[in-house]
Amino acid sequence: MKVFCTTETSLNRPEARRWRERMSLLDPLGEVVVVLPCSMRKPYSSSKSHRIFTQATKGLQEAILTSPFGVCPREMENTYPIQSYDVSTIGDWSQEEIKLTGKCLSDYVGDMEVIAHVAHGYMTVCQEYLPQATFTCQDNRTTSPESMQNLKRETKKYEKIKGHTRQLHQLRSIARYQFNTRKADEMIPLGYKLRGRFDRRLMHDDEQIAVLHHDNGLYSLNLKGGTILNDIGVNWVEIDFALQTNTLFAPGVVDAYPGILPKDEVVVTRNGEMVGVGKATMSGDEMKRGEKGVAVRVRHRLK
Repeated sequence: MKVFCTTETSLNRPEARRWRERMSLLDPLGEVVVVLPCSMRKPYSSSKSHRIFTQATKGLQEAILTSPFGVCPREMENTYPIQSYDVSTIGDWSQEEIKLTGKCLSDYVGDMEVIAHVAHGYMTVCQEYLPQATFTCQDNRTTSPESMQNLKRETKKYEKIKGHTRQLHQLRSIARYQFNTRKADEMIPLGYKLRGRFDRRLMHDDEQIAVLHHDNGLYSLNLKGGTILNDIGVNWVEIDFALQTNTLFAPGVVDAYPGILPKDEVVVTRNGEMVGVGKATMSGDEMKRGEKGVAVRVRHRLK
């Protein structure tokens, strides 16, 4: 589903606010963060400009600067809603955009070293909020031979991050974002395996934890994933009866994690033990108060 962000009021869209807030859960990897401008085409890596950038930046931590979402680490570019929003990329930024985007970027970068390969409004953000950065763009043309030569010279100073380390970081970053907690790292244990080409099955010890979907870049849980999520202590929905159908109605909910939002992955519990997993159709508060309606579409349940 497309997320249209055509005016400054898009800064306050729930999807944009939630994205900026949850970026504080993510940590950059490696020795340096390379800040790049966004592109009209999504995912960014499929655009002509980013294919040029990655000639120099591949193997380093990249962070794409964008309004109204603030910052998108490269490993998150296939995750909803950042993979499906429409916004102008002409580079004209309002003061409110500069403020919100700059704060999100500086919070994400922290004390890391920064290479800022940006121009126009993107450069204004970096100059105000990352004054310690090394700027590599010449004449406001990020893909010019001179600018790319500068970028390649600076990136050669840093060690590339190994592929498996990057993949583990990506899988855990997605889990942190989706489940809104750093504890979600537990969803991706050491020794995990990914199977499949498009929808990727996340496995551990021959058990399927979840499926990472190609179309939205988010996980859907299997029972093993539900057990892990229950142990983490988030997105639980408590019932007091035997779950025998794949539809859980609101009147059957005894209690629910208050942070649950519609379309969130949830674990259904009874006496604190996992009995099923599925997708919420209402918020946690609505589940507790509701006297009618479907609370959870159950995907898998214990027999």
